This record gives sequence, structure tokens and C-alpha cells, in this order.
Amino acid sequence: MDKINMIEKFAVIENYYEPKEAARVNDMAVKMVKLKGPFTWHLHEDSDEMFMVVKGKLTIEIENQESVDINENEFIVIPKGVKHRPNPVEEVLVALFEPADLLNTGNVVNEFTVEKVEKI
Repeated sequence: MDKINMIEKFAVIENYYEPKEAARVNDMAVKMVKLKGPFTWHLHEDSDEMFMVVKGKLTIEIENQESVDINENEFIVIPKGVKHRPNPVEEVLVALFEPADLLNTGNVVNEFTVEKVEKI
């Protein structure tokens, strides 16, 4: 068993919206990602997705609802089937808890899509 320093893991991530896998918990992955600016509107038809803010503030736009701001040491679970878009103004460091094979852009394939998540 190895402990994981999240800040050290974030330090090796160079690109925004390019998640990296830091660990596995059964069939779930702990993915680390740096976010800044608008992502793409998408949904995950068969899976919930948890965003935990490690550093910064994350704004998530949710279809037909007001945006939600998630601050450091807070998290939100986006239920399956809910269309959403991360849109932080400044850089934010986020840990994602989701199925290991979950496509980051859900039902959309575009320039943000990461087909294979690297392990760090």
C-alpha cells in the first residue's frame, strides 16, 4: 500500500481537462485533473460522477438549474443522466471519483475527449 500525495500528482499534470488516474478503488478510479475555462456540455447516461475540489473554486453549470460553485474541501455528485459543464474561471485542482472506464466527455466526442486515461 502506498499513500498518495495529491499535490505531487497534480504537479505532473500539464494540460487542462486531461484526467490522470492516481488510484483504483474496486471498479472506481480516482482521477486527478486540472480545469480552467469552459469544458463541453455532456452527460453520463449510466454513471454518477463525483467532483472534489482540492484547490481553487469550481463552477459547474447544470442544464435547467442555476450554476453550482464548489469550493476547496467540498464535493458534488452529478447524477447519471444530468447534463452539465465544468466552467471554472481560474485554475482548479479536482479529484474525480468515477468508474475507471468512464469517458470524460460522456455522450460527446470532441477535442476534449480522452480515450485512454494515463496512470500517474
